[in-house]
Amino acid sequence: MAAAAKFARSLPVLLLLLAGAARGKTVKRDVKALNEIKSSLGWRVVYSWVGDDPCGHGDLPPWSGVTCTQQGDYRVVTELEVYAVSIVGPFPTAVTNLLDLRRLDFHNNKLTGPIPTQIGRLKHLRILNLRWNKLQDVLPPEIGGLKKLTHLYLSFNNFKGEIPVELANLPELRYLYLHENRFTGRIPPELGTLKNLRHLDVGNNHLIGTLRDLIGNGNGFPSLRNLYLNNNDLTGVLPDQIANLTNLEILHLSNNRLIGSISPKLVHIQRLTYLYLDNNNFIGRIPEGLYKHPFLKELYIEGNQFRPGSKSKGTHKVLELPEADILV
Repeated sequence: MAAAAKFARSLPVLLLLLAGAARGKTVKRDVKALNEIKSSLGWRVVYSWVGDDPCGHGDLPPWSGVTCTQQGDYRVVTELEVYAVSIVGPFPTAVTNLLDLRRLDFHNNKLTGPIPTQIGRLKHLRILNLRWNKLQDVLPPEIGGLKKLTHLYLSFNNFKGEIPVELANLPELRYLYLHENRFTGRIPPELGTLKNLRHLDVGNNHLIGTLRDLIGNGNGFPSLRNLYLNNNDLTGVLPDQIANLTNLEILHLSNNRLIGSISPKLVHIQRLTYLYLDNNNFIGRIPEGLYKHPFLKELYIEGNQFRPGSKSKGTHKVLELPEADILV
């Protein structure tokens, strides 16, 4: 009986040890990389990162914001989410040694400097969220090598230079957020070859060019639902070919230097819901069909040279993608 009681008391410890063994060891490459990151981050993160193994060891849990996955006899880090904790300093290059990473989320911190070119090593990355930082310099073209990337959030930073054409090499990309930066030059029309792209936001930059340059004959952007081009220096007309973007729901063209009349073919975009044309140099009449459009909730036209009697429809709202879509 005494032996049985002693075994019963030791059973929880034994099970804990067996559980740790079952989890396997964390691959040394990831342990080294995370500990390098740990040494470079501020106390707000480090205080909750206990122990040397980011995937947990024994009775120590995985580090906060670190997700690990079993691969054979080893564990690898597949997600790193360290956001809204006021990280200060350059982008931690050691992150690019986490070769099995699928999600990287450093949004709402105070990271500075460029995205390192080594970012191209993360071949399994699907979500890259760096919005709301102080990152700067040009975007490295190596991002175009992340073939599995579906969500790219780089808004509210200080990136400059041209939008790299290499972004058109991301066949799985669905959401591309580049607004509130300092990008210049033309929007690469090659982005139209992205068959899965649903949301393109390049608003609030210093981009030039015409809509005709971007959409060509209208055969591109087959899945695009939301197109934000507002607050740039775009010129030219709103071409008829815009109506070939048949899945479009939001078209935001406010605060550019666009001219000409509004094509009546816009009426044929069946699910068009928000159309912002304000503060350009448009002329003529608003096609009557837009006022009768069954889906159109918002039509904002102020700050143009439309004929007297032209009216807006709905109330001008700040449009944001639902949080569920942002954090998929």
